[in-house]
Formats: sequence, structure tokens, C-alpha cells
Amino acid sequence: MTEVEGVRIPRVQLGNQGFEVSKLGFGCRRLTGTYNEAVVSEEFALSIIKHAFIKGITFFDTADLYGPHTNEVLVGKALKQLPRDKVQLATKFGIVRIEPDETRIINGTPEYVRSCCEASLKRLDVDYIDLYYQHRVDTSVPIEDTMGELKKLVEEGKIKYIGLSEASPETIRRAHAVHPITAIQMEWSLWSREIEEKFVPLCRELGIGIVPYHPLGRGFLAVDGLPEDSFLRSTPRCQGDNLKKNKILQGKVQNLAEKYGCTPAQLALAWLIDQPNVCCVPGVVPIFGTTKTINIDANVGSVRVNLSKEDIQEISEAIPINAAAGYRLPDYLLSCLWQFADTPPKASKPCNQKKPT
Repeated sequence: MTEVEGVRIPRVQLGNQGFEVSKLGFGCRRLTGTYNEAVVSEEFALSIIKHAFIKGITFFDTADLYGPHTNEVLVGKALKQLPRDKVQLATKFGIVRIEPDETRIINGTPEYVRSCCEASLKRLDVDYIDLYYQHRVDTSVPIEDTMGELKKLVEEGKIKYIGLSEASPETIRRAHAVHPITAIQMEWSLWSREIEEKFVPLCRELGIGIVPYHPLGRGFLAVDGLPEDSFLRSTPRCQGDNLKKNKILQGKVQNLAEKYGCTPAQLALAWLIDQPNVCCVPGVVPIFGTTKTINIDANVGSVRVNLSKEDIQEISEAIPINAAAGYRLPDYLLSCLWQFADTPPKASKPCNQKKPT
């Protein structure tokens, strides 16, 4: 553990392959501008990453898509100011670009996998990537082909562990048969609990860790109300009657936070952090993103909440699966989610049979 100003940041195993990370991770995407936020200066962005590290967070998440590319460059510069052997670096590949109509162009061919990895290593200016995710699944390429190239990159020492993001259960199972998957990155929070029905049992069975993104419900669980410029306003959950119903859930989280003597954000993070005690998945490490040091300090405080199994059950029953009204994303983003992430079967090699004479 790392002790910072009275807060002990536990380290946990993420998956069953020996990958150890801080119990909370930091998502760097916001530092190069997204979700309607203004771009912060490079100097300030570097100070945010350094502040997170000082507070005990050593697991940092980026992707070639973010920027695009500029986020990896930024994280690479930050790593020059930190001890590389103390940092666990995750990045992603697979989304080639986003078209003006918001269509995602995905590529999972072996050639593209390798080219992306080489480019990320160069931008990050590192010798290896700790955890390399397929950002979104290419449904035109058998997952065995994608995983085959990732396995080669592990053998070459360019990446240490392999992850998948928004992959279907069947795709995860097939990928894991080629090379162990260390972690899957999925949206998971008190407000988005859909993965508990299929993915948690699968990860428990295969020994895969879970890295929840948007653990604060895209900010909805951390605030009172809804900011005018929030991305959430474009989602079905924050429109019309759905918003009215979901504000009731927001109020429940606030009431529960008061009961447990913490902030709503700390409660939401603690509920995820302590999930392994209930679901027996090898590691649940949520990643949050922010451009404010005060938010980092507050979120780190979630490790002191320490929820029991009974506490988690009470919170889960207060905000059950599918309690949120409306879908979590606008229609134009649905095609890239796990429900549509099956890949074609791997063609079997023809057997060498003699032609009949």
C-alpha cells in the first residue's frame, strides 16, 4: 500500500496473471479536451497526472483515439517525470477514426494491431505497455486473428497484458482461449449495472479483472442536478420523464452517502472497489477522469469507506439493476457496444486429403 496524508491506497491484483495496480485508476482522456470541456494547458495537465500519482494512483489509462494521439503524447511526457517502474500504463487501439456523422471506423486486423502498438510505443516514448486493450471490436475480423497478433506482441515484450473493451461475452471467451485476457473495460456504476448479469460470472469463471469506466455515471452520481453543458443531456436518460425518474435515483445515492459519512462520488466508487468481496471477480479497479485536483483528493477518499457485504447489498437493492430510466447512450453510439460485438468464426484450415483418383 501507499500511504498519502493518512489515506492508504491499497494495491490489488487485476486478473489472474499477476498484474498489480492501485485500487483506483485515473483516466487521462479529459486532459486533452472532451465531453464539452475546455482544453487545459499542457503544463496544467502534466501537474494533474503528477498529483494523482502523489496521491497514490499508479494506474493510468489513455488511448490512441484520444486527441487523437495527443493524449498519449501527453501521458508519455508525464511518465518522464515519474518512476516508470512504479506506473501501470494502459492504452487502447482499434478505433481508426470517428466520421462527421459519428460513425466509428474499427479495424482489428493483425497488421493494424501491430502498427498501432508500434505507434503508441513511439508516442508514449516507452519500451512496453503494461495493459493493451482492443478499444472496440472489429466485427468483420475473427477475434482469434486479432488476439494472435496481440499474443505475438506479448511474446516480444512490447506489451505485458491484454485487455478488451466493450466486447461481447462470446468474444471474450474466444479471445481468452487464444491468450489469457487480464481485464475487460466496461461501463459499470450504480447507474449502469447491466454487466452484472453476464460479465461478472464470466470474469469470475475465467479469472479476468474488470476496469469500470464512467464509474460515477458520467458524473450524474457525483453532482446535484445536471450541468447545462453536460454530455448527459444528449442521452435518453437525461431527457423528459426519464430525467425526472433518474433524479430520484440521484437523490437515493445522496441519502446513502450521508448515511455512510461520505460524498456521493465516494460512495459510488467504494461500491465498485469492494465488489470483489461479493462477486469474487479478481480485481475491480474503476478509472475516473477529472481536470480538478480537488476531485482527485475527494475520490481517493473512497478507499476509506470500506463497505461490508451487507452494505453493498443494501446499496444495490436501493438502486437495482435496470433501475435507471432510458438508455445510457444516444442512438448513434449503440452499434459499438458489447451487445453488437460478436465476430465471425475463425475459418478452419483445410485438411490435407488426397484427391480421389
